[in-house]
Formats: sequence, structure tokens, C-alpha cells
Amino acid sequence: MTDPFGTLGRALWIGGAQWAGKSTVARLLAERHVLTVYHYDYQGLRAHHERELLRRLRNGLAEVDDEQRWVRSTPEEMAAEVLDGFPGRFEWTLDDLRSLVSPRPILVEGWGLRPELVTAAFDVERMVVMVPTEEFRERQVRELPRAAALGVPVSDPGLAQRNRLARDRLVAEDAVRRARERGVHVIEVDGTRDAEQVADQVQARFSRFL
Repeated sequence: MTDPFGTLGRALWIGGAQWAGKSTVARLLAERHVLTVYHYDYQGLRAHHERELLRRLRNGLAEVDDEQRWVRSTPEEMAAEVLDGFPGRFEWTLDDLRSLVSPRPILVEGWGLRPELVTAAFDVERMVVMVPTEEFRERQVRELPRAAALGVPVSDPGLAQRNRLARDRLVAEDAVRRARERGVHVIEVDGTRDAEQVADQVQARFSRFL
């Protein structure tokens, strides 16, 4: 695998589910250890989204509108679409990381960092998977504005939100299953520990690389 600046070989991966606190933990670890963080979701909403549109155009595929994606699709169909897109987006993530130069490990966090993709090329000890318990997920939906509403205009916002949450559960279950199959450490976030304490857990897993 091409790694011109040795960035990929030193990366530390935080994958898992939506609303588990991955970004917060990555920020805390970055502040503690003077690390650079790559936010997968931020790139996904910008550069990766544009790449995906271009890919669909080149392949003669129509863009999926919000009504079709969130209201007229089942959670199972939505989860399958997301999972099918992760391998391509992972390659784009690797391309992004190859362009970075850092004397320290780079923390890479995001829900598309799937255990089967990361461990196929990198040391299993360099990855953790964070997932919320159902109770913590419900708390996040109540307290986080970005979790509580979809934020796009659709004909049935309530159904769209229920579909979204059901999709996220399916994608999270898939991440846990694949992590355990490959020996990746899974951290269940249940809200009984604050963000600093969860960051301590992740730090302990990565201690020999920091």
C-alpha cells in the first residue's frame, strides 16, 4: 500500500456507531497528546459527497433524493446502501491521509471506518470501535439537536427520523459483529462515564502508540 510519508502506518482508528462520542473523544486525545485528527464525517459531508455525486454521474446513476432516501426506503435498505458505500469512501479516506505529514500518529475517527476495512491493512491493536447502548442513544436523541431531527425537508419527518434511527442501529450492530469477529476492541458507551473517562479507555488501548 502506498504510504509516501508513513502517515497510514502510524494512524490510530476510532470507528463505530453514530452518537457514541467518537469526535469528542478524538478531540480530547488530540489535546492531551498534541495529535492531528481526521474527521471522517466532516469530509463525508463535503469532499466525499462531491466525489460520490461524480461517481454516480459517471456510472449513469440517478442521484437519490431525500424523499426516496429517508421516507420511501426501509431501514434495511438504507443500512445496505450505507454499508455498500463504505469501502469506496474508505479508499478516499486513505487518499486524504496519504497527503498528510505528521511526526505524531493521526487520529482517524468516523462511522465509516469499518473493522473489516481497517484490519485488512492495519494492526488490529490500532483500532477501537465505539457504540452507544440503546439508552445512551435515546439520550443523545433527546439532547443533541443534530441527532433529534433529520434537518432536511421531507413529507413525513417523523417517519424519516424513525427510519434514520433504525438504520443507525443496524449499521451499529454490523460494526460490533465485524469488530468481534476480527478481535477489535469494542467500547460500549452507556452514559455512566463522562467524555474524559471514555477518552481514558481509548487512550489505554492506544497507549503503546502514543
